[in-house]
Amino acid sequence: MPLTTFANRTTVNARSPQPVRLRGVSRTFTTPTGPRRVLAEVDLDLTAGEIVALIGPSGCGKSTLLRQVSGLDKPDAGEIRIDGRPTHGIDHRCAVAFQEPRLLPWRTLSQNVAVGIPRGTPKQVGTRRVAELLALVGLDGSAGQRPRQVSGGMAQRVSLARALARSPGVLLLDEPFGALDALTRLKMQDLLLEIHAAEPTTVLLVTHDVEEALYLADRVVLLGALDGPGSTSIRNVISVPGARPHDRASVELAGLRAALLEGLGVATHHSVDDDSVVLPTSTTLDRKSFR
Repeated sequence: MPLTTFANRTTVNARSPQPVRLRGVSRTFTTPTGPRRVLAEVDLDLTAGEIVALIGPSGCGKSTLLRQVSGLDKPDAGEIRIDGRPTHGIDHRCAVAFQEPRLLPWRTLSQNVAVGIPRGTPKQVGTRRVAELLALVGLDGSAGQRPRQVSGGMAQRVSLARALARSPGVLLLDEPFGALDALTRLKMQDLLLEIHAAEPTTVLLVTHDVEEALYLADRVVLLGALDGPGSTSIRNVISVPGARPHDRASVELAGLRAALLEGLGVATHHSVDDDSVVLPTSTTLDRKSFR
């Protein structure tokens, strides 16, 4: 899908990409069987305009961490700052897109995108902004259709457009392509990079797909389950060599891909001479550190 550009793009409460800083972020939930620690001592910095992917086994706190940044949930300990200012409740500097598009079935696609336009925006400005966003995601010819009339991939594009409608400084994506078929998923990954080029923002992406993380992200953060007192959630933070978009078939990334998969407990039968994988960036990942 070609990137749509606009000579005079409309912006609503326009924000530049904003840095995110997490220090000591921890979260414990109360359950019928007792407290359950999900996150512990998360320290992470996202630079403005960066794409960072979170991967890890189910239950390790990926989506919970995303909710902490957005303000949809509150950490028990620690601090989160966006652009140097602490977060308090639902943070309107952020926008979130989930695995399910969560569109309103009784509204048209353009009306669903308009839900994201901030209150108080002049009608003419909002209308133009919605039209631009639908064009950006390749749906300008489907504005009048309703969610039941479009495919899952089209619905997810509407979800992304709705998230962008508030011109967020930080875009939070919780497995946004997880429910799509393989081919549509690849196309949506390319679309996300096109959107990021057209409307730069800081992106924090949750995914279970190592290939997706390596293709989209500047850095990949590996989270692990908490296995005892003193354990922390982040097991490794890995820079992906090269500029986006990364080559899906890159030999450079083969060792990194194998190390990440083995860090997730997936045997790859990747042959190496010793117990480490040396990356093109001269970063050495000791496989034992993933366990």
